[in-house]
Amino acid sequence: MPTRPMIRLRHILMALALTVAGRPLYAADPAPFELAGPTLRIIVTRGERTLPIGEVPSLAEGDRLSIAAQLPPDQGARFILVSAFLRGATNPPPKDWIAFAETWAKKDRKRSLELAVPKGARQMVLFLVPDTGGAEGSLQDAVRGKPGEFVRATQDLNQASLDRSRLDAFMGAIKAQENSHPEFLRTLAPPLARSLSMKLNEECLSRVIEMQAACLLDNRDSLVLADVHTSSMAETLTGAPTDLALQLSATREAGYGYYSPYIAVVRDVAKIFGAFSNPSFDYLPTLTVRKGPDMALLLNSAPSFAKPKSVMVVAMPSIEADSPPRLRSGAGGPICLARAGGLLPVEGAPLIYSTGYARDMMLTVKASSGESIEVPVVARADRGGYVLGPQEWPTSFQGTMDGHLHGLWGFDRFEGPDFTVQLPDAQGWRIEGDAAALVVGRDNGLTLKGGAPACVESVTLRQGKDAPMGVAYKVAGRDALTLTLPLADRKPGTLSIEVRYAGMAEPSVLTLRSYAQASRLDALQLHAGDRSAVLSGQRLDEVQGVEAAGLTMRPDGLTREGSVDRLRLLADGEGGALQEGQEGVARVKLRDGRTVSLPFDVGAPRPQLALLSKSITPPAVTGGIVPDLSGDDLLPDQGRIIFSVKAQGATRFAASDSLEVTGAEDGAPVIRLTMGDPVRLEGPQVMVATLDPKAAAPNLFGPLRFRLRQGEVASDWQPLVTLARLPRIESVACDGGQGCTLRGRDLFLIDAVGATPTLDGAAQVAHGYTGATLRTPPPQGGKLYLRLRDAPGHVLSIPAA
Repeated sequence: MPTRPMIRLRHILMALALTVAGRPLYAADPAPFELAGPTLRIIVTRGERTLPIGEVPSLAEGDRLSIAAQLPPDQGARFILVSAFLRGATNPPPKDWIAFAETWAKKDRKRSLELAVPKGARQMVLFLVPDTGGAEGSLQDAVRGKPGEFVRATQDLNQASLDRSRLDAFMGAIKAQENSHPEFLRTLAPPLARSLSMKLNEECLSRVIEMQAACLLDNRDSLVLADVHTSSMAETLTGAPTDLALQLSATREAGYGYYSPYIAVVRDVAKIFGAFSNPSFDYLPTLTVRKGPDMALLLNSAPSFAKPKSVMVVAMPSIEADSPPRLRSGAGGPICLARAGGLLPVEGAPLIYSTGYARDMMLTVKASSGESIEVPVVARADRGGYVLGPQEWPTSFQGTMDGHLHGLWGFDRFEGPDFTVQLPDAQGWRIEGDAAALVVGRDNGLTLKGGAPACVESVTLRQGKDAPMGVAYKVAGRDALTLTLPLADRKPGTLSIEVRYAGMAEPSVLTLRSYAQASRLDALQLHAGDRSAVLSGQRLDEVQGVEAAGLTMRPDGLTREGSVDRLRLLADGEGGALQEGQEGVARVKLRDGRTVSLPFDVGAPRPQLALLSKSITPPAVTGGIVPDLSGDDLLPDQGRIIFSVKAQGATRFAASDSLEVTGAEDGAPVIRLTMGDPVRLEGPQVMVATLDPKAAAPNLFGPLRFRLRQGEVASDWQPLVTLARLPRIESVACDGGQGCTLRGRDLFLIDAVGATPTLDGAAQVAHGYTGATLRTPPPQGGKLYLRLRDAPGHVLSIPAA
């Protein structure tokens, strides 16, 4: 008789409707393993310790097991409870490794199994078999005849049950909070998914509140991701299904051993169970939900009590040494233990949240005195780690300490990661660095040293009668806080910083003083023959004027080069002439009324030169329409300019000289033209240079200026040409007196287009225009006129058909 359809791994992981006490947590389309089967009560004893099956990740030789079926008093069908120990795929177990119990028997010892794991056993499987004549012999022959198939079945079902436990935990948490605060799921879902290694559709969190939970639980066959510890063979992040049997052939599976490749031919669980079927019995795989001593069975189809009767197959934990997961610390710095619900973030073991394997977890904290204390912690998937409960700490536990997470994994000790933990101390805070460096008018950085920066709850700035202001801070290592003091709108004077610890009523107070920034005067550069100077230093915006060598000079532009201010000064009136080598003391007057003295000496005259001539080569026409570019005042971005300069006065050109070209505004990018290809000397008084705009920075356009540089000295800036970026005009089509359509690219470079040179009634082009066509007025005389944004003082013409 044909067997019932059996499961594949993908179907195992499609456990969409989670059944607890026979009721689905999520009512949706029918899915595999949604039927509640019987419950087995299993107790495991190892040495003198006894644990329920829900806390046992693996069995060991010599373990004593008590197994009983929890059937209702009115159970009509009789089941035989069968246990079988296995010792690998190619080694049939002896007959006495297979035991039977009649669940309907009146005596306890006959209706339950009391077993000891025999030496050499590696796997264990249970069966619930309908009472039928010859059932024991048929099942014994099947197990001993093909032990490798049962090895695979236990591996597949055990792995699927572990994955199912993570899916249960994820979906249970989502459903439990579905009707909570509207924004809660957005906070809960990401850490929950990371903790349990579940796939999270972040788009769900942007939907309306009522649809978020349903969206998060959609496509649940692909929610379970691979877990490093259990080697879960579920769908990966990309959604591509992975075949369990292929992976099992070479992968260590959660302590189930290496699966020999020579028995890895059978890839499908259905085929595995199909090999066991006979006219009397058919086999049903079960998933297990383990909680405490109870192992609840979930079925993917209803059992049959008519021939062929259904035999429920139950996988038990593997028989080998426990292999606890390697927990990693997820902490980015010290962790404060003073806050209620303090979190120890961990990564790498989803099963600590979905099973009872990890238990009695503790954080051992060791004080600097050598004293230690153990604090219980609880795993919280929604927080991403272990959470501490309320705790009274002895007074000797202060400052920075070492913490170690540990507990039990089944019967064995479980070692977790180490943490740096902190508790507030009474030492207060001190300033690191120069406290006198606090200057009003800007934000100031400040570093504080103390014993427990992770426990700081708030930092407040107070000054006089001004309202207190919160201060942004960051934990910097084990003992430091970095603050940003908002002093931009504050006045100089006394201020206080209050640092408040979590759980402490009184803050620690530091009293500081802020100062006005005084100008720092480094040097005054004066050159013979000039009526200008350059003052260098810091905070030169406070300078009101300078008197030097009979000249009274006023600020004429401030620039910054790195951390140095440079203030250009221009003389009032006529004044005297500066002589090379002249020395003296300048009087620098500040805006607050103070006067500062600064020595100076007059240097050699700065180089002098004049623009001699220039010629512009327009861009080559390779298609489209190029505006009329007659004249030497406008340089198109695809063109080139050759210009010559002549030395003035005592200035003479040398091979080490260079020409600098930049924009009209301070801070514009500078092009340096050096001797060689771009610059040639006609002689000591004439220099010829070539400038190709294509080599300039993209943000260099508009009016350009140039100057000569000789070593550290440079001439004054002089106007050179206007660099204009041209639009790419492909065609102009006119329709009589209605106007024209101009077509092309980069039309945003045009400011206006009209029919007359004065641009009367011109069409204005919107800033940032991205279109490919422009409508223009009808042309006069067969031409249209353009004004470019880079050259507002020039009007160009183009032919119009």
